[in-house]
Amino acid sequence: MKKSILYLLILSISVIHSELKAQNGNYDAELAEKLKADDLGMKKYVMAFLYSGDSVAEYTTEERAEIQKGHMANITKLSEMGKLILAGPFFGKESLRGIFIFDVETKEEAAQLTNTDPAIMAGVLRMELKEWYGSAAMMMIPEIHTKLQKPKN
Repeated sequence: MKKSILYLLILSISVIHSELKAQNGNYDAELAEKLKADDLGMKKYVMAFLYSGDSVAEYTTEERAEIQKGHMANITKLSEMGKLILAGPFFGKESLRGIFIFDVETKEEAAQLTNTDPAIMAGVLRMELKEWYGSAAMMMIPEIHTKLQKPKN
């Protein structure tokens, strides 16, 4: 009886897999595994919303410029570690300044990474973390971005 149920379960999974593949002729199992995609091509990320911090006015223009250099260097470091998938500022002068999207399992791990940022440490920026479910294809952004960014002269 158990063998029959197991056989039916395996057969069912095989049929479902075949149907999914038939629905999406572009499905690439190797790529999906590499990007840790679920059956919908999605995965969990942690997003950091970066807001203006309470300490912005405490720093001179020159000090803020140095903090910004450190912020950018930290972004590069986190990206090279493979933890930061996407980062960027928002346009405008609102308090919401930018986002980070991390390839991590927990908000605690994202907080540890974000807290290495000189702008966060200085209080120039503050963060709010949210778990987010998005396309696993986002994992390819860093690789693709390097092909779009012109080298510095």
